[in-house]
Amino acid sequence: MEQNNHSQQSDPLAEIRKRIDAIDDHILELLNQRAVCAQQVAETKQARGELDSFYRPEREAEILRRMAANNAGPFASENVVRFFREVMSACLALEKPLTVAFLGPEGTFSQQAAYKHFGHAITTRPYPAIDEIFRAVESGACQFGVVPVENSTEGVVNHTLDSFLRSPLLIAGEVALRIHHNLMSKAQRTEDIKRVYSHQQSLAQCRQWLNTSLPNVERISVSSNAEAARLADSEEGCAAIAGEVAAELYGLNLLERNIEDEPDNTTRFLVIGRQAVGPTGIDKTSLLISTHNCPGALYNTLEPFARYSISMTKIESRPSRRGAWDYVFFIDVEGHQQDEPLANALDALEKNVLMLKLLGSYPKGVG
Repeated sequence: MEQNNHSQQSDPLAEIRKRIDAIDDHILELLNQRAVCAQQVAETKQARGELDSFYRPEREAEILRRMAANNAGPFASENVVRFFREVMSACLALEKPLTVAFLGPEGTFSQQAAYKHFGHAITTRPYPAIDEIFRAVESGACQFGVVPVENSTEGVVNHTLDSFLRSPLLIAGEVALRIHHNLMSKAQRTEDIKRVYSHQQSLAQCRQWLNTSLPNVERISVSSNAEAARLADSEEGCAAIAGEVAAELYGLNLLERNIEDEPDNTTRFLVIGRQAVGPTGIDKTSLLISTHNCPGALYNTLEPFARYSISMTKIESRPSRRGAWDYVFFIDVEGHQQDEPLANALDALEKNVLMLKLLGSYPKGVG
């Protein structure tokens, strides 16, 4: 009997679990201490008359980058970033919950991008069109919006670029979301699936997998992947191809993950808001320009970026809608508009163009 008691007391697993329990208790205590600090921040800002939004993109980006840089492992840095983003999201909700507009319905990749950027302690509000997201943020119905701007295989989202032509909103951040398609159903096995619902683009992006794994299953195109998940939830023997958030929303079983034919398919989303964002040291600036219609106009426009060693990461042209063959250019460059080299380049640029509209400086995407 004494020997048995001794073996229980010296059980290495029991000792490790005891340490884990103590660490968890300490983590909980520290999380609540952080939450109290967040509440004190809110009280201080309210005393100063700041009543709109307590979310500061530059501050969050700096914290996440510091945590990733200080991470010694064994956690992967992306997991550390995801954890601290959720901690900050929950703390911000104690100060003042955010309402974020996204391209609906519920369960879309746009909603998933909103959660990736802001964490899950937000209120998401679906809108049926991109221009309605802009209007919701402009009116103050939502503090921020998340809109798709380009896909690595499909190209730019013209509705988003056109909305910037008319809107006073500024870009407050960016989100790069790997588009993973998943097969989900109420059924427990793929053998029980008789038909698959999804948006026509998702069906096309998973064609090879469907041909190999479900060659005799009927494929039905619907208006969105979220609608596909809703149908899969309501019909026996049906499955949907959609993102993970749709499975969570409708309580579906994830039968197969990442069934897309192109594993690197990525969509870039922009976060739009009403306030300018301060510099972090690792920023992007987006701008909209209209040039003179003369030889060398575009060269003269871009020359200041080369002169001041500014890296341009993107340029897209769109009809200006002011006249036939009149175009505007959307440009992304590295740096913040308050950085001296970029400020000098923008000052020189303004002298060579008909119109220059700064769409915002914002932190490069983190995680």
